[in-house]
Amino acid sequence: MKAASSEFIKDLSGLLVIPSLKDTSAATEQAPFGNAVNDALLYMLNLGEKAGFRTKNHNGYYGYIEYGPEEAEDYIAVLCHVDVVPATGKWTSDPFTPTIVDGKIVARGAIDDKGPTMAAFYALKQLKETEKAPTHRVRLIIGTDEESGMSCMQKYVETEPAALFGFAPDASFPIIHAEKGQISLTLKIDDTTGSASDFTLLTFVSGERGNMVPDHCVATFQGNEVDKWVTTIEQEASQRSIPYTLVNEGDVWTLTVTGKSAHGAEPFKGENAAFSAASLLHKLPFSGSQSTYIRFIQTVLQNNHYGEQLSIEHSDEVTGPLTVNAGIFKFKALEGGEISLNIRCPVTTPYETTKQNVEKAALNYGFTINAIRERNPHYVSGDHPGVQALVQSYEEETGLEGTLLSTGGATYARYLDSGVAFGALFPNKKSTAHQIDEYAELEDLYKAVDIYQKALSKLVHLEK
Repeated sequence: MKAASSEFIKDLSGLLVIPSLKDTSAATEQAPFGNAVNDALLYMLNLGEKAGFRTKNHNGYYGYIEYGPEEAEDYIAVLCHVDVVPATGKWTSDPFTPTIVDGKIVARGAIDDKGPTMAAFYALKQLKETEKAPTHRVRLIIGTDEESGMSCMQKYVETEPAALFGFAPDASFPIIHAEKGQISLTLKIDDTTGSASDFTLLTFVSGERGNMVPDHCVATFQGNEVDKWVTTIEQEASQRSIPYTLVNEGDVWTLTVTGKSAHGAEPFKGENAAFSAASLLHKLPFSGSQSTYIRFIQTVLQNNHYGEQLSIEHSDEVTGPLTVNAGIFKFKALEGGEISLNIRCPVTTPYETTKQNVEKAALNYGFTINAIRERNPHYVSGDHPGVQALVQSYEEETGLEGTLLSTGGATYARYLDSGVAFGALFPNKKSTAHQIDEYAELEDLYKAVDIYQKALSKLVHLEK
């Protein structure tokens, strides 16, 4: 693969410069998630056409690049996506101007999932040169809404025939054959404090996506004798080593807190800015629902990564412990507030009991569940011949053991009866997905190309 490295970098950079963030306010009939996401889809399909592959664009929801005999009944799916999460936080360089530093290409989407997508595409190009008579087609599917609902894949499975087998290059090597389920819900509380309070929480805002740990929080408040409470905030910040700023304009004070973003599947790897802000504010004399909102964050949610305070902790041998990410916070005086939770559930999680316990804990503080979305867990046996083909390919190319793993993340693989996640992050390498200065190591992407080519060369002759 390294012989084509300059071309690979050029093609990947062209994809990374596209700020493909979902924007439904700019949606059109042919670009349901906005122009930028559609541009990224068209970019990949154009590369496919130039390389001599068949392509299809389904009204901007998804597209695919296909190789192999058109008359073949079955196909192998490679499930990629070109949408990205917001590039929040202070980056060293512009997140949509890819830069190469110490062998790493730095940009939003470098590892999630544009770098692996390009690796899969280059593997398909190499397969075209080496495999002239595949039994099955290979379909590189380009999704556009992976980061915020996967409605693109729902459209795909409603429209297209099912794949024989498939993998998503959107996680880690070796092979992830089990994915946790998810319960995503919004807790809502009305502000019944009234306008006569001596101390008012005007706003509290943090986070943009439920599947990200928020790294920024801004709260505004006003009240009598605020100056004497400033010392309380300073003391709390010093004791907890919380980076913050506190400024006032007239009688309104603005608290800004900085945290550290992380993927919502691993909230313990981040520093939730909303939790830190609540820690600084919880001693202030707010009343009514304003006080309750802060206390709920500080008492029930803060560092409650495994659901203990919600009485929903659970774990199993296949997928590990349940995790909870509080990703979006919105509060406004006289109106009320919301908190979005993303709960990643092990394969054996009792869903109904989990939801009931969350609702009970929320009701104790005056919250109600306003919206809820569920995803079932996903599991493919390690004995499946497709999984074994991936294990063999990984071991042959790396010399490492092709162990079977589980994840709290959700990939497109769950939309296939026989689908797993396969790379592109190598063992013992840091994942910067959803974080500032996201990067992919170029040498690892080149290795992934060869692994994917080897895997596809086996899968195109997979026995049914």
